[in-house]
Amino acid sequence: MIVAVLLTALALLAGYYAVQLVRTARARGELRPKAEGVAIGAVANFFDALGIGSFAPTTAWLRFRKLVPDSFLPAVLNAGHCLPTVMQGLVFMKLIQVDPVLLIACIGASILGAVIGAPIVLRLPARAVQMVVGAALLIAAALYAMTNLNLMPAGGEAVSLEGNLFIVAILAHLVMGALMSFGIGLYAPSLIMLSLMGMNPTAAFPIMMGACAFLMPVSSLRFIKSERIDLRLVLGMAIGGIPAVLLAAFVITSLPLTVLRWGVVVVVLYAAASLLTTALKSAQPVAAPADIKES
Repeated sequence: MIVAVLLTALALLAGYYAVQLVRTARARGELRPKAEGVAIGAVANFFDALGIGSFAPTTAWLRFRKLVPDSFLPAVLNAGHCLPTVMQGLVFMKLIQVDPVLLIACIGASILGAVIGAPIVLRLPARAVQMVVGAALLIAAALYAMTNLNLMPAGGEAVSLEGNLFIVAILAHLVMGALMSFGIGLYAPSLIMLSLMGMNPTAAFPIMMGACAFLMPVSSLRFIKSERIDLRLVLGMAIGGIPAVLLAAFVITSLPLTVLRWGVVVVVLYAAASLLTTALKSAQPVAAPADIKES
């Protein structure tokens, strides 16, 4: 019953966000989706549904192609991947059983974090965004590598948490929800934390995907109204991402994920180095002109 209510609420929230996205894009004359955005959404969200994540590889490609200014990254990532992530949430919350109380608590905490984080991001200077996202990409690359080297926690068999672990999980998702507004993915840290707490990693999927599915429309409603966003790119990513999620969830049964993750490590490290280098260069003071001596 609780899960059915969550699924209904998520569908309504996504529908409202989709309407607002289209209305805003029409008002700005940006209703025509970019073809490259469709391709980005399809590829990134296909692998996202398999647990690889979409924010880090998307950031790498956006910077490699110079599709948007760095200050646009958080808004484009959240708004562009919003509807495909909602589809993931609908699918995995329906298919995989987990304690509904823990699910609701983590989702609620993530939404609150997103509400806090989104307005902060929109006021940050470009250099701050570059530094935060660059550091996050380094962490993401390390997590991908650790997963491939079997250094990540295997997890237990639990599908719920109690006592202090329950409280820690809620507080952690509050922080992770806020960080999502900066373009820092929630999947990997959520999965690692819940596994360390003894939960079955499979049971963590509806929590991490459900949390993102609810918080992203909430934060993106603010992002799509800002000036630091490309709505044509966002629409393309949404259009390409939704069918890719369904394909990954219901059709694909096996892929060489280890090889794919190593590939992601390479491109993510490139993007991180590029972002941090740009941020550090912009922080260097401009040399004052030398005094001109009178002859």
